[in-house]
Amino acid sequence: MYDSGQPGANGSEKSGKGVLALKMHENSIKKERALLVEPDTGEWDAEASLAELYELVDSAGAEPFGAVMQKRPTLDAATCVGRGMMDQIGNFCKANPIDFLVFDCELSPTQLRNIERISGVRAVDRTALILDIFAANAKSREGRLQVELARLKYLLPRLSGRGAGLSRLGGGIGTRGPGESKLETDRRYIRRRIRSLNEQLRELERRRSRLGRRRRKDGVVTAALVGYTNAGKSSLMNALTGAGVLAEDRLFATLDPTARALRLPGGETVMLIDTVGLLRRLPHHLIEAFQSTLEQAAEADVILNVCDASSPEAPVHLEVTRDLLAGLGCAGKPVIPVLNKCDLIPDIGSLPMIGRAVRVSAKTGAGLDRLLDAIERNLPDYRMVKLFLPFSEAGLADRIRSAGAVESEEFTPEGYRLTARVPQALVPLVNDYIILE
Repeated sequence: MYDSGQPGANGSEKSGKGVLALKMHENSIKKERALLVEPDTGEWDAEASLAELYELVDSAGAEPFGAVMQKRPTLDAATCVGRGMMDQIGNFCKANPIDFLVFDCELSPTQLRNIERISGVRAVDRTALILDIFAANAKSREGRLQVELARLKYLLPRLSGRGAGLSRLGGGIGTRGPGESKLETDRRYIRRRIRSLNEQLRELERRRSRLGRRRRKDGVVTAALVGYTNAGKSSLMNALTGAGVLAEDRLFATLDPTARALRLPGGETVMLIDTVGLLRRLPHHLIEAFQSTLEQAAEADVILNVCDASSPEAPVHLEVTRDLLAGLGCAGKPVIPVLNKCDLIPDIGSLPMIGRAVRVSAKTGAGLDRLLDAIERNLPDYRMVKLFLPFSEAGLADRIRSAGAVESEEFTPEGYRLTARVPQALVPLVNDYIILE
């Protein structure tokens, strides 16, 4: 066990200057101090996960005061780390200004109660910490609904033992059945709220689906920025499009998808979409809640898998994103690995090449021209043509409408007159009907 080594307060001075300094200190915003607890059972890279937990605590606005790591064959059912280690942690909390504990795993209600009773301070697990960061950063209506849904799904099995900690909306006569406990009422309210949130999110998903169909009908090509959190996706979008979206050096600064037009060197315009960042062991509640948002990225014509090139975990971060994309059914789609933040590497030649990765720096602009060329090379292969199709080729016209993009269509007594962007796969079938290119 170790702490940050920060000295404690030595008391105030009696001089006027000392009193003034003390008052100024009291008026300043004091960060909560957290002690991090990393149980190492061998299921994940504990060192890398602990380093990530430090960043999560900092992104949540707290101060990591120190850390405890314990190798264990399995997690203890009562306290996660065992009674002996928990007693040591409790003594450390009493001797140091610790406000709460952060466990790098998911805790059961029983574990939470026992940990807080022994330590005398508040305890949160990795999932609760990430949910807190998401709640602080969600700005759009959909983002707030998704975060609330994830939080309620996390909270529902943990209601037991919370006492009066959970407040209800809409209390009063008629809201509580005969003989019904507060716990049962709280559960009923949360289940009802989850159903309502799911319905609201389904309506937003239907609206986004209609927008996506309209984009495809209009021939809009999309490219999505996906990747590990804090890889610089928003900074890259700003550098490419001048979008002016929020870009901060902290985890999960971006939760709400943003779309901006991107002009490529050859004159083609694509829609560039910025998406929520990913994380190892991302809580399944959040993956479920943000599934529709992630699917929006998965439906893009080109996917940019962005990672922080200066991180020693860069290959792992790329793999985390690849696994998620595979789970969303993106097999066969063009994916361009992008190594961002190359300006932080003193010797760029020492950076290993990862597949067809493009090396860029959103901060300095280095490599952005190569990235634009790579996007252009991976665009869907379409051909703009003017066609006249007889009514006997109605099936071919339907295939063009679904797989391509019809810009104009006119019905004549003899057939269809179309101006359309046709996929290369259909070009041999329409060659005989082209009237003017």
